[in-house]
Amino acid sequence: MTNDDLIDALVAADAVQFGEFELSHGGTSEYYVDKYLFETNPEPLRLIGEAFAERLDGETPAGVALGGVPLVVATALEANVPYVIARKKQKEYGTANLVEGRLDDGEEVVVVEDIATTGQSAVDAVEALRDAGAEVNRALVVVDRQEGGTENLADAGVELESLVTADELLAHVDD
Repeated sequence: MTNDDLIDALVAADAVQFGEFELSHGGTSEYYVDKYLFETNPEPLRLIGEAFAERLDGETPAGVALGGVPLVVATALEANVPYVIARKKQKEYGTANLVEGRLDDGEEVVVVEDIATTGQSAVDAVEALRDAGAEVNRALVVVDRQEGGTENLADAGVELESLVTADELLAHVDD
């Protein structure tokens, strides 16, 4: 898969939209990548699962709830490996876990996320996974909006690897 293939699939799923949008961190943007449109569409989801699976280096993939869950499932199915889910907050019933799935102490984990803007949700997931005993050094994202996510994750000792950057996405859409 090439970046162009993925961008074409995102565009075909109507996931790239233009207008005025409020982002999760409170800022605004003239474009929006609707993760739910590409995560619920089999073609981009398959491409993402394949691309992320190719990038696994023996790590267990960990999806950030909610947006990273379909991505980590597609990745785990493609790679035929187990996965875990990092919740945004600890559930208040049952096992009260912050990390769901089987995770061994010292296990190498890679965070799987949809969009990185500031990267804060990925950083929160990294902290939860580390608190649960995981070793986390990388995060894989579909789109890096290039608005501080790389730097924020680097401050947490995590390398951000994206399938597509905002610059690549917008240059392709403008063609």
